[in-house]
Amino acid sequence: MNLKGKDFLTLADFSKKELLYLLNLASRLKQDNKIGQTHHLLKNKTLILIFIKPSLRTRASFEIGIQQLGGNALTLKQDEINLGIRETIADTARVLSRYADGVMIRTFAQSDVEEFAQWADIPVINGLTDSTHPCQVLADLLTIKEHFGELENLKLTYVGDGNNMANSLMTGCAKSGIDVTIGCPSGYEPDSVFLEMAQNFAQKTGTIVEVENDPQKAVKRANIVYTDVWASMGQEAEAEHRKEIFKPYQVNDELLKHAGDDVIVLHCLPAHRGEEITRQVLEKYADIIFEEAENRLHAQKAIMASIM
Repeated sequence: MNLKGKDFLTLADFSKKELLYLLNLASRLKQDNKIGQTHHLLKNKTLILIFIKPSLRTRASFEIGIQQLGGNALTLKQDEINLGIRETIADTARVLSRYADGVMIRTFAQSDVEEFAQWADIPVINGLTDSTHPCQVLADLLTIKEHFGELENLKLTYVGDGNNMANSLMTGCAKSGIDVTIGCPSGYEPDSVFLEMAQNFAQKTGTIVEVENDPQKAVKRANIVYTDVWASMGQEAEAEHRKEIFKPYQVNDELLKHAGDDVIVLHCLPAHRGEEITRQVLEKYADIIFEEAENRLHAQKAIMASIM
């Protein structure tokens, strides 16, 4: 499948067939990596990583991933380039297009990534925005496929804040054939634009996308229960207030009693034990949660190898 030159901005831009292609490639690259077989698919190519928001997993997985594919990475932080401040995003995109073969951006506004992609002559990867996190969800789908052997006939329940993870999980699940329920407090539902878009995708794949304010009802018959921090980067001032609102949405043993018998728990990390998830539950499912974290490396290698 030829995806060369295509941006990776949201999962909505990719068909089910294309997503399955990326997942199969990620799986193959992962298996080969385990036995020491190298694939220098991006030999002598360079990926520029722009971090307006800091990250552990995103930086490590992209830098190591491009190296394993035979390429190079250059990391730029906001205090070094001041994206959109020292010069326009358009000018930065046009300059970096002359230096590199691809750009990954991790920032606040989705519009900044989209504007950058509009002006760049090289593929642009969305490493996270306040609206979406497509790289994480591709890794999540890889983890689910590895564990269950398929993506269809499953139900994923996301419990917590209707944030960028909720937005992207709805899209990714609807596209790939997984029923998805967002369990969240009233007033903290996912973006209505992403909800409507995901429901439109769900009509085509025969899946269900819904929002439920009762956490116990939300996890009913769930095969996968997914959670994230209650206060994301930029919401630190709201953290204490949010703790009270989200208490009933903690993923704990009691909540999981209402889920399916074969339930697994996923978390995009970092985890705040004792808040969105208990220490006991996180450690019980630690093997698959950290497999999920590892899968960021393999999923992103598949993205880079396909579009760069």
